[in-house]
Parts: sequence; C-alpha cells; structure tokens
Amino acid sequence: MVSAPWKSSGKTTVSLGLLRNFSARGESISSFKKGPDFIDPMWHRKACGCECRNLDTWMMGAERCRDLFVESCLKDSAGLALIEGNHGLHDGMDLGGEDSSAGLAGLLKAPVLLVVDSRRTNRGVAAQVLGMQAMPPRVTIAGVVLNQVASARQEAKQKAAIEAYCGVQVLGAIPADDSLSLPERHLGLTTVDEAADADAFITAAAAMVSRHCDVDAIRALFDLAPPLEVPCLAQRPPVPSPRARIGVFRDAAFCFYYPDNLEALVSSGAELVFIDTFSCSALPEVDGLYIGGGFPESFFGALSANTGLLRDVRERIDAGMPAWAECGGLIYLCRSAVRDGASWPLAGVLPFDISYRKRPAGVGYMELVSRSHSPWFEPGERLRAHEFHYSAPQTPLPAAGYQFSVERGTGITGGDDGVVYRNLFASYAHLHAASSPAWAPRFVALAASFRSGRS
Repeated sequence: MVSAPWKSSGKTTVSLGLLRNFSARGESISSFKKGPDFIDPMWHRKACGCECRNLDTWMMGAERCRDLFVESCLKDSAGLALIEGNHGLHDGMDLGGEDSSAGLAGLLKAPVLLVVDSRRTNRGVAAQVLGMQAMPPRVTIAGVVLNQVASARQEAKQKAAIEAYCGVQVLGAIPADDSLSLPERHLGLTTVDEAADADAFITAAAAMVSRHCDVDAIRALFDLAPPLEVPCLAQRPPVPSPRARIGVFRDAAFCFYYPDNLEALVSSGAELVFIDTFSCSALPEVDGLYIGGGFPESFFGALSANTGLLRDVRERIDAGMPAWAECGGLIYLCRSAVRDGASWPLAGVLPFDISYRKRPAGVGYMELVSRSHSPWFEPGERLRAHEFHYSAPQTPLPAAGYQFSVERGTGITGGDDGVVYRNLFASYAHLHAASSPAWAPRFVALAASFRSGRS
C-alpha cells in the first residue's frame, strides 16, 4: 500500500510513477484504490493499462472487501498488487481505525510505503513516522519516500533521523517540483479524459520516481507481504447468455462507474451498450439505461443541445424502460439546471430544477433505509453508499415521493433520497454492487421484463 500521514502528500503521483515503471518492466500488476473515489482509479488505469478497483471496508464490509481483492488478483493473474490509500494512513470514521487505510492494510497484510511531505521540517519528520508506526491499528511501514524535498541538506537530516529512530529505510527523496502536481477541480482531481497531457504527466511521474527512488528496493517490498489466508472462494458460474441490453452513458460527462458494477450486470445477463452523449443523437435499441455520475455541469451546453437523445430518454422512461441514474444521471433527467446564471433545459423526466452552490451540498458516506416497496428495493432494506455533489433541487418533491430515509448523509433533501418513477430510480447515492448484491440481478430482470413486454 502507498499511503501518507495526511492527504495531498504526493501518494497518487508516486503510485502512478510506480505503476508505469512496473508495467513497463513487464510486471503483471493489479491496482486498487482504498475508498469510494472514481477519479484516481481512472489515472491508475491510464498508468498501467488494467482496471483499478475500489476497496472500501465501510461500504462493502471487511470480508467482502478482502474477497474482492483476492478475486481481482486471481482474475488479473497479477504477480503484484498496489493499493493506493486515501486521506492519511490513519484517517477514518471509526475510533479504532478499522475503516482507515491502515485498517485495510492490516486486513490484507499489506506492507506500507509511506510518502512523507518534507516541507517545513527536518529531523522532526521522524516523529511523524513514529506516530504512524505507533497508532493503532498497527501496520508494517516497510519504507519511506520523502516528497517535496527542498535541499540535499534537508534530505540528509530527514533520512538519518527516520532510519535511526524509526528503523525504516528511506527509499526515495523527490525534490520539490510544482509541475508534477495533478490538476484539481471542485470534485477532486481532473479526470484523465479532460487532461490532454495525462499520459505525459504519468510518463514524467514515472521518470521522476525512477530517478529519485530506489525502484528495485520498492519492488522488494511486495515480497514482504505474508500469505493471505482466505476461505475457499465459491467458483463463479459461467457468464450467462445476455437476456437484455443495458445502455450505459459513458463519456467525459458521465464517467463515474465502478468496474465491479459493470461486471455485475454482465454476470447477471446484461449486454452493455456504451453510449456517447455527445455523438449519439438517438437512443439505441436498449432495454434499460444506466446513467452514472460525472461532470454534466461542465457540458450543459452540448447535453442540452442534443435534443434528440433527451427526447428519446424521456419517452423510453415514460414507457416503462428501467433506468438507474445516480448524481450526474439524476441531474440529466431533471427539467433544467441553473449554473453561473445560465439555465439549461434537460430531459424533463423528473419534475424539478437543479441549481448549484459554491460549497458541497452533500459529501461523504451515506446510510439509507428503504421505507417502501419499489421495483428496486423492499421496505427495510439498508444501503451504504457515497455522495459528492454541489447541486440540489430548487424545489424538491414532498417526502412521500422518496424511496429512502437518509440516516447518514444529505441525499436530495437532507433527509430523503431516491426518486422512483415507473421503473426509474434516481438518486445522489453512488452505489457499489458489493454493498447491494441484489442490485444487478434486479436491474437485469427489470430490463429483460421490459424487453419481453415490448416483443
């Protein structure tokens, strides 16, 4: 695991550099991101050419999280597995730290490469590392990389202090270089699709890591991981013949999809049809629609101008075609969106208008409880999910119009989330299939039923 004492210390840049270096050597490597993040995994995939999967013990549960890790490594036939932590090594909601990056490292018995921000300190940096070592849950910090090093003198002091007081080798010292900072936006890092120089950045990160870190010594850290004892995993059944075609909006505006969600739909009998909302002026022949999150607000002009696609989506959903829309998808299905003084007409499926705030309207984990029957959920079902949005309806529906009561998080109203209309479910919640195993089979069954009804 690549982690750090706190966020924005450089762990993503170091992770990308390592992934590119190891894949360039011909190493078979799987990558993972701790937490619910969508954007870092896109950069990982660009760096090494393989899907990056999320591991989140709070949403998935520890046992399922561990099983997903093992299943993914076996599926990829990977010799190495690199996990990028999130926030600081010991940051989390639980006082005991079980949901932190350290908790995940302990669950998977992963040695930790700690990326330390060197600025504004010298020998005192060893106190940070000592604190990371002592704080429960305790993990094996197997190496340290100093980042943003100002001078050779500072590097020498920090290296000597860490190795003397912490008993950990410093395996790299990366000089301060503002050109190697990933660009950020209001929802975190800029996506790979929007960064025209993404590959050049990763190439530069790989060269920097190769030049300033002992990559061979870091490679040896992977071999320190002890055997991971797991129960015998049930053999996955063969992928069934497709029973329904599910369209998936996938482009720069709608790019937030967990790979496990898409694979769960295929394993349940879906044929996925990817749809570019900029180039498709009509909805193809599909039996269901999955509209994930992303950045529709950056493309309202193009999305609003594509009236043919907006009309087709509205008419198909009105006709009963099942659709799952989360965050960006919910926004796309509203009557209109108002941002920076401009109003953009949208699909008009949902009877409210969206506006944007300067600060996040909802951010973090969500815990939801279903209070009614719908095609998607039964009363009393609980769902753990994640939200991050600056938007909210100007005039939301009455409370009776929602599937979920929000026990943690914000959702659409602060206390409610999940609009159900015919066979549509629209929500601010980003769901992971591992937290709701019935989601994909239900979606495909609804799409197959819609297909048979039409035929």
